Amino acid sequence: MLFRTSKDIVGIDIGSSSVKMVQLREAKGGYHLVDLGIAPLPPEAIVDNAIMDSSSVVDVIRNLVESHKVKTKNVATSISGHSVIIRKIQLPMMSQEEMESSIQWEAEQYIPFEISEVNLDFQILGPDENDPSQMNVILVAAKKDFVNEYVAVFRECGLNPQVMDIDCFALENAFETNYGVQETGVVALINMGASAMNVSVLRGGVAVFTRDIQVGGNMFNEEIQKRLGLSHEDAETVKLGGEVEDADPVMVSDVLSDATENLAQEVQRSLDFFAATSSDEQFQKLYIAGGVSMTPQVLDVLEKRLGFPVELLDPFRQVEVNEKEFDPEYIRAVGPLFPVAVGLAMRKVGDK
Repeated sequence: MLFRTSKDIVGIDIGSSSVKMVQLREAKGGYHLVDLGIAPLPPEAIVDNAIMDSSSVVDVIRNLVESHKVKTKNVATSISGHSVIIRKIQLPMMSQEEMESSIQWEAEQYIPFEISEVNLDFQILGPDENDPSQMNVILVAAKKDFVNEYVAVFRECGLNPQVMDIDCFALENAFETNYGVQETGVVALINMGASAMNVSVLRGGVAVFTRDIQVGGNMFNEEIQKRLGLSHEDAETVKLGGEVEDADPVMVSDVLSDATENLAQEVQRSLDFFAATSSDEQFQKLYIAGGVSMTPQVLDVLEKRLGFPVELLDPFRQVEVNEKEFDPEYIRAVGPLFPVAVGLAMRKVGDK
């Protein structure tokens, strides 16, 4: 999915709780960090991936870009949620050109929306290993009005949206650049956001399963607020391991444990669903990222429940970071929030 051109681009990931921005420069066969920034969004500005308060989102993006003095106007961004459908399908072997001319007809069988209402894209993965006369294809459809809302926000900021990606593909992009293609076995990637989790399963560097789960870190905040009577701000502090006056540490621990178990159950359900439809291969490792991944207990609870190693994904693992420009401790601390933005920053103007 990567085609190289020389124009600069900035990756901007609009989550439900914050906007993340990353700019990279290619150098010596790798990447060099040019800039990164994060800015919180007002509650309810984004609900279920849909933009509910576009003026607030515009203000946050504009202020973030201006405060970091970003020179390029070219943006790569991504979407996910109910308005995006990803299907892995099998079709008779055909060329890219033949696929382009027949994609709409083929898609009608797999997409539960009116074809006239969606933007379609595809990626040919190659011949099916069990039947060489067939090829595996990733089919993506996104509702036009949903995409147009995101495009309009960037245009209102004076920016040029050049690449519209999918969150889980951006996550895979960041992972493969930093960890290489895992030739054997199966690994899972989960970006745990405030309102949703993006799940990707890779086999030999190829995505074989993707899913969005509409549960995330907000569940922790809601439980803490409900059971401990705390404000949204205090709940966020407690969730990330901080201390708040009037919050009984024992009760906090109980609430976090319950919420973590619920979250881990959702993760296990998705991975079990993949395992049930796949061969007998075992998961080698789960890499987690996103705000929830930084919550105490999450990693340990997932490891105990799943029975295989779980690791925090570091999107800057193979990215050159100048310690004179960026505090390494800060980059390490915020790293789990940035994999989607890093994956987007690796795209190029002119990418499909």
